[in-house]
Amino acid sequence: MKQSVTSIKLLNKLLKMKNIICYIIVLYVLLTSCSDSFLDTSAPSKQSSENVFNSTFFAEAAIEGIYSVFATSNCYSNKFPVYYFYNSDIECNPGVSSSSLNTMTNDVAMADYYTNNTYSNNGTWTSLYSVVEMSAVAIDGLRNSIAITGADSAVMKAHLGEALTLRALAYFDLVKLWGDVPFRTGVVDGSTTYAAKTDRDTIYKYIINDLLEAANYLPWMGKTIDDVSFTCERVTKGYAKALAAKIALYAGGWSVRDANTFSYQETSLKHKSDVIEMNNCFVGRVKNYLDYYQIALEQCADIIGSSDNPHALDPSYEDVWYTVNQLNFNSYNEDLFEVAMGMGENSDIGNIIGMALDKNTTLSNSGRGLGGTSYLGGNYYYFYSFDSLDDRRDITLTNLFYTASTSTKNEGSKYLGSVGSEGFGLVNSLFPFTIGKWRFTWMTDAYMALVIASTGGRVGTGINYVDMRYSDVLLMFAEAMNELYGPDVTNQTAGMTARNALEKVRTRAFSSHPSEVSNYSSDFFQAIVNERAWEFGGEGLRKFDLIRWGILSEKLDAARKAMCLMLDGDKDVTIFDKTYAAGSLPTTLYFDYNSGKNTINMSSISWYGNVTTTAYSIAWLGGALGGTSLAANQSKILVQNSGLDATFDPSSIINQLDSASSVSSYIYQNFPNAIGNSYCNSRHFMAINYSLLLVDEPLVNSYGW
Repeated sequence: MKQSVTSIKLLNKLLKMKNIICYIIVLYVLLTSCSDSFLDTSAPSKQSSENVFNSTFFAEAAIEGIYSVFATSNCYSNKFPVYYFYNSDIECNPGVSSSSLNTMTNDVAMADYYTNNTYSNNGTWTSLYSVVEMSAVAIDGLRNSIAITGADSAVMKAHLGEALTLRALAYFDLVKLWGDVPFRTGVVDGSTTYAAKTDRDTIYKYIINDLLEAANYLPWMGKTIDDVSFTCERVTKGYAKALAAKIALYAGGWSVRDANTFSYQETSLKHKSDVIEMNNCFVGRVKNYLDYYQIALEQCADIIGSSDNPHALDPSYEDVWYTVNQLNFNSYNEDLFEVAMGMGENSDIGNIIGMALDKNTTLSNSGRGLGGTSYLGGNYYYFYSFDSLDDRRDITLTNLFYTASTSTKNEGSKYLGSVGSEGFGLVNSLFPFTIGKWRFTWMTDAYMALVIASTGGRVGTGINYVDMRYSDVLLMFAEAMNELYGPDVTNQTAGMTARNALEKVRTRAFSSHPSEVSNYSSDFFQAIVNERAWEFGGEGLRKFDLIRWGILSEKLDAARKAMCLMLDGDKDVTIFDKTYAAGSLPTTLYFDYNSGKNTINMSSISWYGNVTTTAYSIAWLGGALGGTSLAANQSKILVQNSGLDATFDPSSIINQLDSASSVSSYIYQNFPNAIGNSYCNSRHFMAINYSLLLVDEPLVNSYGW
């Protein structure tokens, strides 16, 4: 079981120490993460830093302290996977309602952006900048340490590589969420307290160079240096290189920019009229963007082609996620980096996101650990984008939920309940799918025992956040190679073409149907766009992929239109590379139970076609899903993510619907604040909280916040 073993070893060492001075020093380093703000003027003395980083033990403690911040609720334990990293064409918040879309505090989860900087979160900002501060102290201390050139050189250099990588990850997250942000590389002191924003291009360039340096110091996964085991819970050579590749693709990609603080003449423009028409905001990318694609290509190729590369695809897509739920390491080292969590302590992954539970079940009532709703789900559009033979579909998405209803024949849980009182049903709501990569049925008996014993409050699952998988390396390689050289030129370092890399990922997805591996879009870029959706659904990549490709708005519009037409049921529907003829998708979903077991026979579900049987059934793509009218459901589809563009106008879709007048009336009566943002297009960044603006005088918001 993985429970941040290194931290436990450090704690045991601490408890055996008799020198109270050393104990205080270690606590000081570990608790640096409690700094209130990036703007904190207090800084550790240079002498203290040198003392700490001349010791391998104290250096290890300092690095562990940096890792620990990423595991907090403001970062990867809750905010990133639950709120910040989705809102795309394939991922949504299943709990959309008129109250949620008209409440300022829910703006991030719903992406309607009806808010102001009073309601934006500053906990994540301060947590990430605490990583920046702690990393800067470690980098400075390690570079000046006498131990880095002595007998302990290998482990001290590895720790330097870790600090450089973790700081780069923190800055990368800051830029993804807020765009241009304050940037400094040294230790904070009184003369450098306040900082204006630095353009993201400068930040990207710097942290890419840091990662390339870090890769020289870090070992490959699986190596042990001076009792420090470099598992997937620590950054390693492969991850540093892969993260450099990912950041390079972002650096070469599109994003909204503020011409008040950055010259649009220095970039290529996505829409040249934006600068004039949209309050001096524009969507642009650097003119030398191909240089960044070259960096991405080289780093991915180095990983793929290295004889020391320990990473491979797990042959089973299900095993990747079952293993994560079981708190174990992937035996193929597919996961390049996981943010380590602790069972019973933290992580809402698999709790409030993952397979859904009815609020009234024994597992979720009385405030017990497993939440009764899901904050992150998929939609009909995403489900029907998959090929029916793709192994990933039913792992990524599930409409199974654990329920206390006795109106249908239920499947008893292995933990609680009996057949007929508690068990599994099928969801038939507007957004019926949850992300099946996290399921309580895959979790350990030890965790379920904690849940059952709980008398109140959520119990941390301990499920790690998977930040990077090897399939991402293969698909980034394919993307960069295609952009620079096309799909069928062989890269000598990697020993493969872009098409080879794409099909390597698809080979696992169609393990039982190899003839489907080469069945994808003839437009190779579109093939990559689609494949990344199928491979990484629910993992927090899709929204940012669409942003860097400059196609977020058009993909959201395509999803809105398709889902509304699917509910009408009398028009052809285009989803990704597929077209479904009018009437070909079911309005009723028929299914059956396995004989004698009272378990749902998943292969019996009639996902395609209007199959009439004598089996059990639920309403599916009919109008009044979840007891809500057709007009209400289509309105809820149309307003999700509507705050991204000032020019968003649902009328072009509404006019194609059977109940156009009813939908139009419903939207403007029930969602008065959810149509557009009144300032600029592609406003995908969050507001900087007003409390930070008050303290840091040079700091300002952009994009109309």
